[in-house]
Amino acid sequence: MNPSLFPDLVLDSPNTEGVKYAGSKLRLLPYILQLVRKVKPHSVFDGFAGTTRVSQALAQVGYKVVSNDIAVWSKTFGLCYLKNKKPKSYYQEIIDQLNALKEKDGWFTENYGGFPNGGTSSRLNGLKKPWQVHNTRKLDAIREEIDKMNLGGVEKSVVLTSLMQALDQVDSTLGHFVSYLNDWSPRSYNTMKLSVPDLIVSEEEHEVYNDDVFNVLDKVNTDLAYYDPPYGSNNEKMPPSRIRYAAYYHLWTTICLNDRPELFGKAKRRVDSSDTVAGSVFEEFRKSASGRFIVVEAIERLLNQTNSKYVILSYSSGGRATAGELYEILAQSGRMLEFEKVDYRRNVMATMRWTNEWIRDDEQDNHEYLFLLEK
Repeated sequence: MNPSLFPDLVLDSPNTEGVKYAGSKLRLLPYILQLVRKVKPHSVFDGFAGTTRVSQALAQVGYKVVSNDIAVWSKTFGLCYLKNKKPKSYYQEIIDQLNALKEKDGWFTENYGGFPNGGTSSRLNGLKKPWQVHNTRKLDAIREEIDKMNLGGVEKSVVLTSLMQALDQVDSTLGHFVSYLNDWSPRSYNTMKLSVPDLIVSEEEHEVYNDDVFNVLDKVNTDLAYYDPPYGSNNEKMPPSRIRYAAYYHLWTTICLNDRPELFGKAKRRVDSSDTVAGSVFEEFRKSASGRFIVVEAIERLLNQTNSKYVILSYSSGGRATAGELYEILAQSGRMLEFEKVDYRRNVMATMRWTNEWIRDDEQDNHEYLFLLEK
């Protein structure tokens, strides 16, 4: 294997936007872009796009991007940043109109708005809330108006992206929507204000899919694929029922769809985000009849069915797939060109040999592994 391209070098990467996200690859972008440049592709498939930060960066650098994620809010971000052809000035009047709307009580305020109660408690009727009512009232007014505007799909996605980013700046959460803070965060007292996203007007005709990754592989034929699947915990003490990515960000789904779904639990999650309904095979913690972890078999299947010549796989040291299992899968799938480990604590890239040195790596700090594979 070649020596590391960048053992301690962190290059600047294009500015990207996104909401707070447990799986964000913001800090990994310089390293991902370095690996992409190594194989000089024209087109890249981002199979688990999330908030689309990687897709945004790739588009700005000049690659043709095919973005996919099963979450509808990810599709919204994708359409906003990859498919828009209009300048920011086109949207300013729309954003100004939405910011000027009079607040109103509605479904979002009823379910997700709380009163300051002297500036401390975030509870209403005994339940904690993600936003203060002055912001959910704005949300109710704005979200209703958006549906009345008769916007095209891309235009609506730009406006919804603006709305989600504004709400993300005034929430009272740890960055997800399965539980909320006991006391109001300082930012929750601010009044949200929409602004036009930093749009990318590209000459490339990017593509955006909203489906299970296995349903789109036959439709995608790019030079390189980048995979950042959700991670099922490797903590054996974790209970069988756990929160999934769909549940962490259920409110973004509801804001995009505005469908007033049936809710359950103290966090008022969408019923269709429950653990038994919304789990991804890549978050699975069980073993199959073969005795292998289901997530390991899913990664193997993903690599085998990928049409791209090159694959970059990002995986956490805390993921369900173990080092030894990933080693076996990747070694059988092609030729390893680069293998790197990001030390989040030191924020540097550590080079490791493609040997049992990695398998013996038992440090407790959280690391992100990046594998560049030639199929």
